[in-house]
Amino acid sequence: MIGQLRGRLAEKRPNQVLVDVGGVGYLVQVPLSTYAALGELHTEVTLLIHTHVREDTLALYGFVSAREKHFFELLLSASGVGPALALKILSGMSVEELVPAIRGGDLGRLTRIPGVGRKTAERMVVELKDKLEAVAIESERPAATSPAGIEADVVSALVNLGYDARTAENAVGEAKREAGAGNFEKLLRAALQALSAPKSRAARSA
Repeated sequence: MIGQLRGRLAEKRPNQVLVDVGGVGYLVQVPLSTYAALGELHTEVTLLIHTHVREDTLALYGFVSAREKHFFELLLSASGVGPALALKILSGMSVEELVPAIRGGDLGRLTRIPGVGRKTAERMVVELKDKLEAVAIESERPAATSPAGIEADVVSALVNLGYDARTAENAVGEAKREAGAGNFEKLLRAALQALSAPKSRAARSA
């Protein structure tokens, strides 16, 4: 079982990266927070790996921190949460936001994550609340993202989360006006907030 990969970052997309380890390319699924923390292409990266094995598939999920990998595996322990949904959850909210939302039973915040319905959110709260008592909240690290192409990366990230391209572009445009475009994660979170505020969109379109 693969637990860690260290190699050259050969390809980089908001939901997956290709890591070249001694001439062998490993395709690794990553959350947006890990994508934002990675450096430029062709630099050396180290990813902690969760290896998910099914009858017909072997998939790798990568994280820049042990804490994020641990939280991913906690999410997998909740009924109805598979690797793809766990990755979407970590992409839709940071660990710093998820921990208090689950501890406090904030179903409204949890169901704003694409793919998380009310029943799934309720199961996460019931099954993970006690397990999260030992999870400390840490301050977020600034994302190491190049200013070039941040808006396009955020649009791509939103499309990967399930939004259509036009909706994603509109949300990013609105987020840029309110949050600026200097930081991938900041712009992404502002865009997600814009997408979860239908009342304000309806008022503007009226």
